[in-house]
Amino acid sequence: MQIRFDNSYARLPEQFYARQAPVPVAQPGLVAVNADLARELGIDPAALSADVLAGNEVPEGADPLSQIYAGHQFGNFVPQLGDGRAVLLGEVIDTRAQRRDIQLKGSGRTPFSRGGDGRAWLGPVLREYVVSEAMHALGIPTTRALGAATTGEAVLREAVRPGAVLTRVAASHLRVGTFQVFAARGETQALRALTEHAIQRHYPDADGPLDLLSAVTAAQAELIAAWMSVGFIHGVMNTDNMAISGETIDYGPCAFMDAYNPNKVFSSIDQMGRYAYANQPNMGIWNLAQLATTLLPLIEGDQEAAIDAAEERLHAFPDHFSAAWLRRFRAKIGLTTEEDGDSDLIQGLLSRMASSQADFTNTFRDLANKLDASDEISEDGAWASWAEKWQARLARDPGDASAVMKAANPAIIPRNHRVEQMINAAVEGDFAPFHRMNAALATPFAEGPDTAYFAAAPSPEERVARTFCGT
Repeated sequence: MQIRFDNSYARLPEQFYARQAPVPVAQPGLVAVNADLARELGIDPAALSADVLAGNEVPEGADPLSQIYAGHQFGNFVPQLGDGRAVLLGEVIDTRAQRRDIQLKGSGRTPFSRGGDGRAWLGPVLREYVVSEAMHALGIPTTRALGAATTGEAVLREAVRPGAVLTRVAASHLRVGTFQVFAARGETQALRALTEHAIQRHYPDADGPLDLLSAVTAAQAELIAAWMSVGFIHGVMNTDNMAISGETIDYGPCAFMDAYNPNKVFSSIDQMGRYAYANQPNMGIWNLAQLATTLLPLIEGDQEAAIDAAEERLHAFPDHFSAAWLRRFRAKIGLTTEEDGDSDLIQGLLSRMASSQADFTNTFRDLANKLDASDEISEDGAWASWAEKWQARLARDPGDASAVMKAANPAIIPRNHRVEQMINAAVEGDFAPFHRMNAALATPFAEGPDTAYFAAAPSPEERVARTFCGT
């Protein structure tokens, strides 16, 4: 097959990666090809065979490698991590003149596997495929899924599981942890080369490390506000899972909330609630502070001046996040203009949602539908008093509240119980629920024949309390 690769990361010094071909698998089986994305990348979808997607056939022009990085994992620094089960095939320039990585995830052991098997099992591969594509359809910056294949091999986790490989597309796989590995080693020249590469690739208007820090800070503030607006919990916001590009990356124990709870945690390994829903902005700025620390050797002036300059850039995060959060939540309640009391109005709604354990997605969508029908919001006194304030505020706003709300509030999301049901079916060889989910989630704001099924909150016995990392 033909892919027009232009592999800029592979032209960096060899300390940035290990040359590593995918490890062939026993019996590749095609699960899915994202034809629209393939065409966007200039690739013929028909050429994306099971052999290519599983790593048995390496396309001409690829330069396979595994990237090195470090990371803070739940606050604890690990000086060397790296792609322990992933291979970057290379980069392409897409039809919009944007540079994109093509990576195989679950493609076998690498020098960074740290004793792991380098493989992925089918469940996390399908979860990342569905959720990343759903996030794209929701308009949230994200890595994307180009394809998925089974391997015909077993993977041992808590039980024996069927193996699979995900083909992932990203603006890049540069992470905060990529900077951390060279900073920890005191390799200033490598750090400088990485900074120049990141600026050229993602923020060409940036002038040096401080501007890069500002750009990444703004991108992460926007991203986390977007997560919050759809009830998304990343679950594992370690520094090695924060992409410099501002895309959502690494869908491990991620989940969308059903009943609203600002302290909600799904990840089975997050025992202390470090990455709870409401704590995500705090973790964003914490991770950015680690990035700032790595850049200090590149900032002009003495150490104290460099720290002051970096802190000044970081201090922009709260205001940027607050503005992004308000913009999104104003739209969620139908507002197109700004008033000083809007934040209190939104928080009043969220407080009532928390007290009544209201479904996050359905509550906002139902408000839009009731607005259309001129229905009473609720006979409950607490809700009625909020609704009276909201409707008075809407009367002062010139926008089409219903249209604004329906454009900001999805009718469906990848609900945890439906994802688990889909994975369980696929393990038994039935991929119809997987394809059904992808088709429905491609248009999450539209009403369709499957809307009622995918919008339904879980019954008590369907609730998913914990999600798990694929490793």
